[in-house]
Amino acid sequence: MNTFSLSARGARGVILGIAVALAGGVSLTAWALPDGGPAGRPAHGAPGFGLGGSPRQLDRMLDSVKATDAQRSQIKQIAQAAAADLKAQREAGKGLREQQARLFTQPTVDAQAVEALRQQMLAQHDQASRRITQAMLDASRVLTVEQRVQLAERMKARHDRMERHHGAPPPDRNG
Repeated sequence: MNTFSLSARGARGVILGIAVALAGGVSLTAWALPDGGPAGRPAHGAPGFGLGGSPRQLDRMLDSVKATDAQRSQIKQIAQAAAADLKAQREAGKGLREQQARLFTQPTVDAQAVEALRQQMLAQHDQASRRITQAMLDASRVLTVEQRVQLAERMKARHDRMERHHGAPPPDRNG
């Protein structure tokens, strides 16, 4: 019987982050945004490359590497704890974004207030990134090297399919 339960919005990013960390790591900066992308979905380019991140997706990921019951239990506990922590951070981020909207709708925009808020938002993003990284490290210690390699291969294949489907990213104009 599966008693694992996470809210889709709160768990999506955690599960995706764990999957990618186990797959070999990815930059967390973009994903650490408090709400990810639209409607709380991970931002484009986020860990997991748009896998969705539902508990069912986590089960599929664990199935793909033939995770044991003990591994499944440990990784699900890690995901649940991280999701709970990130939910509070997401709420704090919402307040900061509301404050930002108020600042930019004033007759005169206070540049110092905007900069101070930007720094608060950056600190909040960094805190979320640290929590995600910790969850990813914790989960990576649960699986074997072989399982992590399998996940890396699976995530790369998924990323390649997404690039073919959506087209390659635009060329870097700076380099």
